[in-house]
Amino acid sequence: MSSDAFAAKQAIREIIEQWVIYSDSGDWERFAALWHEDGWMSATWFQAPAREFVRARREGFDKGVSIIHFLGGFTCEISGARAVAQTKMTISQRAPVEGVLCDVVCTGRFYDFLEQRAGRWGMVRCSRKS
Repeated sequence: MSSDAFAAKQAIREIIEQWVIYSDSGDWERFAALWHEDGWMSATWFQAPAREFVRARREGFDKGVSIIHFLGGFTCEISGARAVAQTKMTISQRAPVEGVLCDVVCTGRFYDFLEQRAGRWGMVRCSRKS
């Protein structure tokens, strides 16, 4: 693997790790900065532009919805300025359901589509599969 390919793969892995940390900790400015302007989010509960997803995550966080992501294995295929990453994950969530505090655990895979634009890698489309 060339040093350029290695550096790109490391940058992409860092973005995915930051996505989890910033989302779970409520660091919304940094979370939003991981996406390109036309980014799109596809999750089981939400399909919309990334800026709307950031807003929805923030609203849930502010209401006390606790979501914790844990990342596992990672792979990434890079072709020029585009990349597709797959990351195994577990999501743990705690929230009230009809007045009863419930814990839910989901295991699945992140599919992230990224592009390098103006020298910066960023999220273009995120798909969460469980």
